[in-house]
Amino acid sequence: MRKWLPLITVSLSTFMLLVDITIVSVALPEMARALDSSFTDLQWTVDIYVLVLVALLMAIGSASDLVGRRAVFLAGLVVFAGASLACGLAQSTEFLIAARGVQGLGGAAMFATNAALLGATYRGRDIGIAFGVWGAVNGAAAALGPILGGLLTQHVSWRAIFLVNLPIAVIAIIIAVRYVAESRERAGARIDVPGTVLFTAAVSLLVYGLIEAGDRGWSDRVTLGCLIGAAVAVVVFVIVERLRTDPMLDPRLFRGPSFSALMLGGLVLTGAAFANLVFVSVWAQTVLGLGPVKAGLVLTPLAGVSFVVAGAGGRLLHGVPARYSIGAGLLLVGIGTLLDMLVAPSSGWTALLAGLVVTGIGVGLASPVLASAALTTAPPERAGMANGAMNTFRQLGFAVGVPVFGTALASQARDSLRGSGQFDDPAAAASALSGGGAPELLTRVPAAARDAADHALRTAFTAGLDRIFLVCGIAGLLAGAAVLTLVRPAPTGPGPTSTLDGDTPASDGVAPAGLPTPTRGDGGSVPTGANT
Repeated sequence: MRKWLPLITVSLSTFMLLVDITIVSVALPEMARALDSSFTDLQWTVDIYVLVLVALLMAIGSASDLVGRRAVFLAGLVVFAGASLACGLAQSTEFLIAARGVQGLGGAAMFATNAALLGATYRGRDIGIAFGVWGAVNGAAAALGPILGGLLTQHVSWRAIFLVNLPIAVIAIIIAVRYVAESRERAGARIDVPGTVLFTAAVSLLVYGLIEAGDRGWSDRVTLGCLIGAAVAVVVFVIVERLRTDPMLDPRLFRGPSFSALMLGGLVLTGAAFANLVFVSVWAQTVLGLGPVKAGLVLTPLAGVSFVVAGAGGRLLHGVPARYSIGAGLLLVGIGTLLDMLVAPSSGWTALLAGLVVTGIGVGLASPVLASAALTTAPPERAGMANGAMNTFRQLGFAVGVPVFGTALASQARDSLRGSGQFDDPAAAASALSGGGAPELLTRVPAAARDAADHALRTAFTAGLDRIFLVCGIAGLLAGAAVLTLVRPAPTGPGPTSTLDGDTPASDGVAPAGLPTPTRGDGGSVPTGANT
């Protein structure tokens, strides 16, 4: 039992940091009412956590190689616990957003070192078991997040979704201090400070610009300034990384069509399948009138089905090239989200059931093998970098998806309400509606006009959801086609090894689905046999 204690503490930390991505979506309406939050505030509450995690994931992974992964992991646990306490005690939206950002810092420190700690702790058959359990915890976190959020919000308080992290973090810290050994690598490597600063600036400006576009419009100077600044930061990042001997992310990897297609697939998978659920939860609670628990259960079919399919796929798809699993999975995500467009103003939550199930099948097919496929598109010395990039792009899909979909929802709802003639200020009503303010909007309408106003609000929110689902569907279909078309089959027989030019990759993203795969999120590599 003692040898599995490091696995337990790593799994506990992973469960916390991944649950905190999805658990908040169910609590958003209650948080908005308690803190008098605007629609923009709600987007930042969700997005700042993932934004910080994405921006610092690769950099913290590199730092952990130098200062020690156990030390960075413990620091992440402490920071995450302290920030969770701050979130639970927050009395204003601004304080909550700041605390969520610090929480993302702690999450990045844990996420960047989790796989590396397992790779340094276990060998032989044990490493396959360890990574199998860790992968199952990842899936369980996605499935249980909305349910836990609903139960805690409805029966305790929205603050409990953060405070529940404290006892889990304490247990994980105690186990880590006593039973997790320190490990380091790459003594000659240095932290890529310029790359970290530029990447953080690019992602932050992009997300800020997208969120502000929902309030200010695309032609506003602040919006345009942020988006242009993000583009400039990306260009400078590429130039700087090309010149460094030890870059955080080597831009030459993107010369390979397989690597580029898989990064696109990872970004779209998370964005199209999960980012829209934030707004589905708001719709279920504030338009349909469901409680937090029932709203959490509405989101469960996707996560539950994906968990089952991922578990079965490892056995049933053994030997199938991963590009087929990933490509087919993305196509199903696209089809599933297009099926969600069946929702109508008079629909209940069951209108989404078919689409959520199909999307869940797609996620279950694609998600487990994305990391291993990415590893095969890079030279062996860049395998850890490729895995870190995949982790980053997957979370980036959520960070970008939330503001994109929020802007789409608010814009479509505004147009719909303007046409209904039920509200004097359609723009303000659309912003309030998107942020969960449908009940409050109805209380301001005279009783005689309340039915017509309710129908207008339902129609507006449904129109916004339809736009979101359309964007997700198109993105999923295009990304699936890109993976199937651009990811090259593995060459047979002896041949050249993988290069940074993308012309002669070793297996180019088609590692057989279900096979053990060496992955790690900190810029190093895990012994063969690690199974994610």
